[in-house]
Amino acid sequence: MYELYLAAAAMGWREMTEWGRANVAAAFGGRRVSARSIAHVPSPTRDIRLDLFRGLALWFIFLDHIPGNVASWITIRNYGFSDATELFVFISGYTAALVYGRTMREQGMVGTGARILKRAWQIYVAHIFLFVIYTATIALVASTAGDPLYIDKLGLTEFFRQPEFMFLQVLLLRFKPVNMDVLPMYIAVLTAFAPLLWLLVRRPHLALAGAVLLYALARLNGWNLASHSGGVWHFNPFAWQLLFVFGAWCAIGGATWLGGLIRSRLVAIAALAYLVFAFAIVMTWHVPTLAQFVPASACAWIYPISKPNLDVLRIAHFLALALLMVRLCGRDQPILNSSLLRPMVRCGMHSLELFCFGVLLSFAAHALLVETSAGPVLQVVISAAGISLMIAVATLITWWGSIEEGKRISRPAASDAIRQPVVAPAVA
Repeated sequence: MYELYLAAAAMGWREMTEWGRANVAAAFGGRRVSARSIAHVPSPTRDIRLDLFRGLALWFIFLDHIPGNVASWITIRNYGFSDATELFVFISGYTAALVYGRTMREQGMVGTGARILKRAWQIYVAHIFLFVIYTATIALVASTAGDPLYIDKLGLTEFFRQPEFMFLQVLLLRFKPVNMDVLPMYIAVLTAFAPLLWLLVRRPHLALAGAVLLYALARLNGWNLASHSGGVWHFNPFAWQLLFVFGAWCAIGGATWLGGLIRSRLVAIAALAYLVFAFAIVMTWHVPTLAQFVPASACAWIYPISKPNLDVLRIAHFLALALLMVRLCGRDQPILNSSLLRPMVRCGMHSLELFCFGVLLSFAAHALLVETSAGPVLQVVISAAGISLMIAVATLITWWGSIEEGKRISRPAASDAIRQPVVAPAVA
């Protein structure tokens, strides 16, 4: 219920809807509640689970981006319809709503929109820098190894044929090499987030219904953004926005509405049954002889399971996983503060930097595995080394942040009073 407490404190008791007042009153045991009592409710502590699972998603994305990597068998994509991308986009929407929701109530759409667009610009700049470094690294490895297939397999052949024209397409987000499709999709969704957040704050269910309608229309009519070659984006923003908006809706207060479903034993059993069904289907991909046990009518209903257009089966698989994880891992679990999970949490706290670094690491690991003809043991070693480097970078960024925070605290009080902390949401 903590989202309701914050909503009451930020929006004012009178401005809250009847539904909001009723739920806040219920949270206080049915007693009559005043605006003053709401304002004095302590703010909730940071939900470590967001950073924890975002860090886990970063590790999984790194492992999945290494072709033929035996270590990627620990990731969820090998056992169900969804993968770490769904988790990453959902958490991005959730954190974006937490960061900008209160600002929207206090400053309105203009001020909040400016902050959101600033963040979208920062991610855009990060994407361009990542492209330059990524492309240069691939070119260097291809030249050193004398193997132009690196350039071809990662989708850069056309770029090197006509770099002037193609770099313009990069700036327009119309050209993206392999493994660099997520950030453009997130930029597109975040750019349109300001008016959506305005509606989420005031009419959250209407905003979610609009996202569902846009998803359905995009799937039915084939809506997508065009790429440079006449194709379309690998991650369709008109489809993937649904998961982002759903995450934001949950953060604004929708999670309260889902409380009954989350606690329902029948729903949990249904979620578990669906995960078992998805596991059985995915096993037929790994063991083709098992495919004969799947009826043709079921195959016609199941396939194709589109990742670019965020298939319904992928959404259902992610929701089933999320529901069970929420039931099994409460926000007050002592293990969340253990030193064992701290490296993963740190990676999740710096997701933009770690995502970009992970893209570069995955190519470096792939090139190293190819050039050394590495077997399973070396694949595991290199994968573990890559995750260790990600942890080291996250720790370094955290250390830098602590130094900057110490400098701000040591400044005169008058200087501190006019400085407002800027919190930026994590990215997918």
